[in-house]
Amino acid sequence: MAIEVGSPAPEFSLKNQHGELVSLADFRGEKNVVLVFYPFAFTGVCTGELCSLERELPSFQNEDVQILAVSNDTLPTLRVFSEKEGLEYPLLSDFWPHGEVSRAYGVFDEEKGCAVRGTFVIDKQGIVRWTVVNGLPDARDQQEYLKALQSI
Repeated sequence: MAIEVGSPAPEFSLKNQHGELVSLADFRGEKNVVLVFYPFAFTGVCTGELCSLERELPSFQNEDVQILAVSNDTLPTLRVFSEKEGLEYPLLSDFWPHGEVSRAYGVFDEEKGCAVRGTFVIDKQGIVRWTVVNGLPDARDQQEYLKALQSI
């Protein structure tokens, strides 16, 4: 079951597509975080969602907000994916221990071995303020993320 609104967001540290360690704590007191879990790089719905976020990047990555996208892909996969699609924001690898962060947020599909489409808007104090979880084939509406950010 996914983390509920009003709960503290589970802390994590994961490497991005460039091998740099990124921690949720890095943004505490500084920025709201839009944490986007997605199943796999190079798949149709995931590519569409992540490229859509890139087109609207100033809304999701600025002085007040940081977007972090998490999948269970390996670092080399994420690096090639970000380069191919021109993604400028952090893609974090929850590959090993496999799905540990996805499980902490309640969005890991044990049967398929990947995260489902979960999004969490986390405020500067580290509290989950909004969430949506969709199944693997169902794309999310990024306009809902923006509304959630505006309400913080």
